[in-house]
Amino acid sequence: MADTKKANANAKGLTGMLVDGLKDIYYAEKKILKALPKMARSADDQQVSAAFEKHRTETEAQVERLEEVFDILGVAARGKTCPAIDGILEEGAEILDEYKGLPSLDAGLVGAAQAVEHYEIARYGTLIAWANSLGRDDIVELLKATLREEKATDEALTSLGEGGVNDRAAEQQAA
Repeated sequence: MADTKKANANAKGLTGMLVDGLKDIYYAEKKILKALPKMARSADDQQVSAAFEKHRTETEAQVERLEEVFDILGVAARGKTCPAIDGILEEGAEILDEYKGLPSLDAGLVGAAQAVEHYEIARYGTLIAWANSLGRDDIVELLKATLREEKATDEALTSLGEGGVNDRAAEQQAA
């Protein structure tokens, strides 16, 4: 009985939150993997398309890293439905539908992708903080590697937007 009570306490404590958070981001990464090819195909600008393709390759590695984290923790790599990422991806799908063929599509795709990146940056930052608090140095570096990639992707997307995608959309609208 004492062992069951302790197991329930762990499941509801910070360790349980860490595992739930990992399941959440695992689900999110898998959903993102499915969305990126469509975004890449839909982009008009070759640089935007290439950025989505590059991130797809990175996301595959991030999924593998998460599977390694689950393995280290002795937990099955299984996702948990994440309404937040579902909503963000739904917004991206709306942009694809509503702006298809319009000059502003690429700017919208970049913005939608940044919303995804900001969610991931927040989630990975939290997971790292929890893992640090729990003394789980064995998974912190794996999570930090992914966080660095997410931040770099966000910076690349910002550069695409500021580097011309947004201005081209504005110029074409004014014409």
